[in-house]
Amino acid sequence: MNQLSDADRTSRTGLALALWLALCAPAAGAYAADTKAGDRPWLDTSRSFEQRAADLVSRMTLDEKAAQMQNAAPAIDRLGVPAYDWWNEALHGVARAGGATVFPQAIGMAATFDVPLMAQISEAISDEARAKHHEFARQGQRGRYQGLTFWSPNINIFRDPRWGRGQETYGEDPYLTARMGVTFVKGLQGDDPKYRKLDATAKHFAVHSGPEADRHTFDAKPTERDLRETYLPAFEVLVKEGDVDSVMGAYNRVYGESASASRFLLQDVLRKEWGFKGYVVSDCWAIVDIWKHHKIVATPEEAAALAVKNGTQLDCGDTYKPSLPVAVRKGLISEAEVDAALTQLFTARMRLGMFDPPSQVRWAGIPYSANQSPEHDALSRKVAQESIVLLKNDGVLPLSREIKRIAVVGPTADDTMALLGNYYGTPAAPVTILQGIRDAAPNAQVVHARGVDLVEGRDDPAANPLIEPQYLRPEAGSTERGLRGEYFRNRDLAGKPTLVRVDPQIGFRWDRGSPTDNLMARGEAQGGQDVPADDFSIRWSGQLLPPVSGTYQLEAAGNDGVRLYIDDKPVIDHWQNSDRLHAEHANVELEAGRAYRIRLEYYERERDAGVRLAWRMPGAKPPFEEAVQAARDSDVVVFVGGLTGDVEGEEMTVNYPGFAGGDRTDIRLPATQRKLLEALHATGKPVVMVLTAGSAIGVDWAKQNLPAIVMAWYPGQRGGNAVADVLFGDANPAGRLPVTFYKADEKLPAFDDYAMRNRTYRYFQGEPLYPFGHGLSYTTFAYSGLKLDRASASPTQPVKATVQVKNTGKRAGDEVVQLYLHPLAPRRERATKELRGFQRVHLQPGESREVSFTITPAKDLRTWDEARDAYAVDPGAYEVQVGASSADVRVKQAFDVTP
Repeated sequence: MNQLSDADRTSRTGLALALWLALCAPAAGAYAADTKAGDRPWLDTSRSFEQRAADLVSRMTLDEKAAQMQNAAPAIDRLGVPAYDWWNEALHGVARAGGATVFPQAIGMAATFDVPLMAQISEAISDEARAKHHEFARQGQRGRYQGLTFWSPNINIFRDPRWGRGQETYGEDPYLTARMGVTFVKGLQGDDPKYRKLDATAKHFAVHSGPEADRHTFDAKPTERDLRETYLPAFEVLVKEGDVDSVMGAYNRVYGESASASRFLLQDVLRKEWGFKGYVVSDCWAIVDIWKHHKIVATPEEAAALAVKNGTQLDCGDTYKPSLPVAVRKGLISEAEVDAALTQLFTARMRLGMFDPPSQVRWAGIPYSANQSPEHDALSRKVAQESIVLLKNDGVLPLSREIKRIAVVGPTADDTMALLGNYYGTPAAPVTILQGIRDAAPNAQVVHARGVDLVEGRDDPAANPLIEPQYLRPEAGSTERGLRGEYFRNRDLAGKPTLVRVDPQIGFRWDRGSPTDNLMARGEAQGGQDVPADDFSIRWSGQLLPPVSGTYQLEAAGNDGVRLYIDDKPVIDHWQNSDRLHAEHANVELEAGRAYRIRLEYYERERDAGVRLAWRMPGAKPPFEEAVQAARDSDVVVFVGGLTGDVEGEEMTVNYPGFAGGDRTDIRLPATQRKLLEALHATGKPVVMVLTAGSAIGVDWAKQNLPAIVMAWYPGQRGGNAVADVLFGDANPAGRLPVTFYKADEKLPAFDDYAMRNRTYRYFQGEPLYPFGHGLSYTTFAYSGLKLDRASASPTQPVKATVQVKNTGKRAGDEVVQLYLHPLAPRRERATKELRGFQRVHLQPGESREVSFTITPAKDLRTWDEARDAYAVDPGAYEVQVGASSADVRVKQAFDVTP
């Protein structure tokens, strides 16, 4: 499925480019129609990008140069250089820039094991990124999350399931990570011989995967074998094969050096060994860590000089601007070294076409309609379908269309955050799993009961249902339903509102981008009605019409401040900053037949924004009892639980039992959910578990007691539809685990130990709960006839392996054919087996297909010889294993590697 046909792309691009040239070219960048290249030779497109960049840099003052080496680079009006912020995110869709298509989280993309699909995803993301950038530029907006340099993908190895940011990666295997990562990079950067579509960034280079709480202080010291065989290979592939234009350093030290100022990593390995030609950006405020936390040097100017000299050209932060001029004056670094670093940065901007006429830049003509297009929406659903892993099925799935009553129970069933993970954009119309099931089963009675909070001690802001539109009026006598919303460009509800409209329900989650963009996507905002990304406030007012008399639990939730008034009397007042969506509750007596004046006020300070107005009606059972009763009254129970990005993620400040700083201290399902699951199971009704999470969960009890378990990850904007497609059999699941699922009581190695021993399927000595590569289907597949075209080979001789795969079931489906290499008599400590090939193939019932792989020993069997300080291929016998997972080997055959 592709997002735009070639004919559509040509037609729409031509129209958009014509409009661009007629109306907007001067606003797009430094180029303007009345500018002569002779006056400004850096605009002369006949010269190389490097020559032009060097010329431009040579005309800057030292202070101007230093300011251009920070992510928020200011304009230099006298040189016609527009402001530019290098910080942009595109992990699974354009993030933090308002409305954008949200694909499944990166770990879910990896679970597809589908490289061609990844190419479609990254092409769609880069189309939206280009379209959004030029729309922002036309409006004179050049801030953060509005540029063309994207700090994705995250190709760190997910070595430990406790890491909260593991969801951002492609899993635990270097080969899978490399194949998915290089495809993502190529899709982002495009295939134009002259201009980059975007700049992708491989991060975080190189030994970085938790703990989050220690990332500014710890020193990673893996053996060089682990470094070379686990932590570096994906980066090497992205540099050499993907031609990635940017690499981001990490916060921590590696062998005593800051990863963002490491001569070993950034000079010896990245540039000298691998031939990297692009630029390096620090992780955000990592330059501060060099002197303040790592204490490698004593002052900011020493840190800035060290970082630039060792190869970090761009500072995400605010150290270079004030400190580099001081460092030059003190003799810590020469201005020539600053010039060389900055020239690399401007070469990148030149290559993105920022200083050239739009008519010459192929990518400038992508129309804004590509953003959140129907084609991308459909692609998001397809990716989610392919990402879903069927962990267990005793025959209860797929669900029958004849089922009359379905209970959908659990804390993430109707939670949009369960779709998004972290680093996300604002989807136009996200479909929760509850809504997806309702859409897929229109003839069944679908009853929802949340049951419990996500984790113990967390007052979830989605605990009560939103107040529905039929109980709200914007004013007395109005036929409209909802409340009157007044949107202000400040935190104080002051002055004239910039936007006034009626909102049917108050339930919003905005990413770090502007709510305006979300409004524009629905065609509601007009000129002058913009709302900023930060520092805004909203007042909703009107009438509340309770349907029954009694005590209502009213809920107001906000990120940041909220306060609620009934008949002008305050009932909830939380007018303060909050780093998450925080819920407050109040019990209020209301009478049916009366109209109450209601007013909800909200302000947003910075970062993510959200607000909810909800209630629980009189007589409603306590949530836990309500859920159990719903199960008793149903024919089947779909439990939807697990985690969300509110509890696992990057360096969080909130902690709960089992969680610390965004990481996990307990890999089990949270205790609140375990208790509910056991109660649901005790009703005797079949319970299907659907898990949302970005990491492995120890669901031993569920594996022993429940008939079906589905891993949905964070499935993106159409995740609810995709889950329902799998539950009802409209899609045949074929996702595979990109990580090992360990048993709940498995004694994992120390989290801060970066040795790979007993980690991941490559080194784990125990029995997993579910192995790497595992995933079931609604059909069956048989393997036969594995053949190798040679019985022995030298390190440079390729070995071709072919195998027959047949669909032996009664319905069409995909099989992920996986090839592993296993040393039969290893001469040194090494992985027990390693993935070295995979293909996702679609087969009709009874259909067979020959699947082939090519093994090159010098690449696929190399290990690090620490004595020789080089890679080597050990001669001896190796086994080719082909099957459906790392533990489900169907056919195998040995061959010899000769000296």
